[in-house]
Amino acid sequence: MAEYKCFACNKKVPEDYLRKKVRCPYCGSKILFKPRKSATKVKAR
Repeated sequence: MAEYKCFACNKKVPEDYLRKKVRCPYCGSKILFKPRKSATKVKAR
């Protein structure tokens, strides 16, 4: 499973916690995101 972080407090959400609820266990926020390793640049033509 992918790593998710909380948008509000920026803490890593444990993988086993995501199976129960879609909510940050630290601050209670419902907005989680999957951090990207590198930025993707798109070149316009």
